[in-house]
Amino acid sequence: MTSIAKPPVRHPGLHKNVLGFTQRDYEGAMSTLCAGCGHDSVTAALVQAAWELSLPPHRVAKMSGIGCSSKTTAYFMRQSHGFNSVHGRMPSVTSGANAANRNLTYIGISGDGDSLSIGLGQLCHVIRRNVRMLYVLDNNGVYGLTKGQFSASADIGSTSKKGEANVQPPIDPVLLALTLGATFVARSFSGDKAQLIPILKAGISHNGFALIDIISPCVTFNDHDGSTKSYKFTREHEVEISTADFVPLRREITVPETDAEMTAVTMHDGSTVRFRKTRDNYDPTDREAAYEHVRACQLRGEVATGLLFLDEHGSDMHAIAKTVPTPLVDVPFEQLCPGSAALQKLMGQYR
Repeated sequence: MTSIAKPPVRHPGLHKNVLGFTQRDYEGAMSTLCAGCGHDSVTAALVQAAWELSLPPHRVAKMSGIGCSSKTTAYFMRQSHGFNSVHGRMPSVTSGANAANRNLTYIGISGDGDSLSIGLGQLCHVIRRNVRMLYVLDNNGVYGLTKGQFSASADIGSTSKKGEANVQPPIDPVLLALTLGATFVARSFSGDKAQLIPILKAGISHNGFALIDIISPCVTFNDHDGSTKSYKFTREHEVEISTADFVPLRREITVPETDAEMTAVTMHDGSTVRFRKTRDNYDPTDREAAYEHVRACQLRGEVATGLLFLDEHGSDMHAIAKTVPTPLVDVPFEQLCPGSAALQKLMGQYR
């Protein structure tokens, strides 16, 4: 289905960011997803997050695979670079693009089918490499493009629209990321804009791989009473671990008027992520505690949301691989390909 261009009309009173852009400048084509789809709410949150961060659209690369969620790249920042890869291969394509040009901001959009089935191995390795990117996983528990089959994230006992029950255990992307050493792990709900936008902003600014698992209900195939990925179930079972507020470096850092204990984590660029604790003794920098909390919520039939884990001291892919500071796209050809004599000299070191 072809995307439809939005009319260029803009209200003269729209607020502008420091680049002089309005939120309309961060929009894309009109969505062709089902009316009420949670993915469109994620798109709206991405638009606002990018606008508030004053991201230069031409310095952003939007990456995706295949699925309803992967169509999202057409719906925001139309002036940005974009690449729609084959099913499940977005992580490796993004890794290659990042290796060539580290100066772009990479935003990957995927779904539970694209990431946890055919692309599971790719997701594991992009986490291990700590590629600097925001990885948005729109999680609805079904394959929406192929009429609602259970995906790998469907919970045991969750029923399809026709009433069939899922009997296979799910893969939890949050637990997977925590196990593999991800340095930024969060979960949110597409219907919770107040929570989602600060988390997206923090993920974009993170110096490494940032996974945000977003429960995004499929209104056509998975928004009924038997689904554990529906709007109703998520709202009734959501447990917010912390209220996060991302504070960009250019803004004055203020403390909300509350008596709640605050935990502040300084980002790589000097900006700050603030946590207002909603449960005693939770440390957002403690990987084991984050894992235990998510598992405890699962056992109670609850959904743990919020910024669950953050480590700003990890090394990203370029630091691990010890690449040159200059992006490869800017390195002269003569340096990238110095000729056979230089190759023979290098090979001589290994003989």
